[in-house]
Amino acid sequence: MADRTSSGITIAAPRGAVMDVIADFAAYPEWATGVRSATVLDSGPGGRARRVRFELDAGLVRDSYVLGYEWDGEAAVRWELAEAGSVVSEMSGAYSLVAATSGTDVTYELAVGTRVPMIGMLRRRAEKTIIDTALKGLKSRAEAPPPGAAGSNAASGGE
Repeated sequence: MADRTSSGITIAAPRGAVMDVIADFAAYPEWATGVRSATVLDSGPGGRARRVRFELDAGLVRDSYVLGYEWDGEAAVRWELAEAGSVVSEMSGAYSLVAATSGTDVTYELAVGTRVPMIGMLRRRAEKTIIDTALKGLKSRAEAPPPGAAGSNAASGGE
């Protein structure tokens, strides 16, 4: 599983706000497509999650697995598969955040291995889809006004 797939996006929010969205695992089902639940199993110093159980329902792929996390302040977070699922047998990834004049440049790297054999090209295409979908969801969530803020749907009563 040496090959990694990566992609990036610029998010119009400060680096700390973007990392707060990444660290809010309970909210993942609201913005991370396919994540049915994300439960923090234990936390490290500073309250950030060290181990998280994910329940995934992405159409044909339904699985439950645990990821172990390492945090580097607001600059990066890395993860490795701590407990394999019935489909996911290997996983490692990272979000890297760099402050930019227009907000935060975010790079997402991912490598996934499955118990079902998959041709390298198809695996990389699946990883690319996961990454791009996650980055779009992260951008939308991090750039959204806080609930009740002026101009938000809740405050304006709009759709």
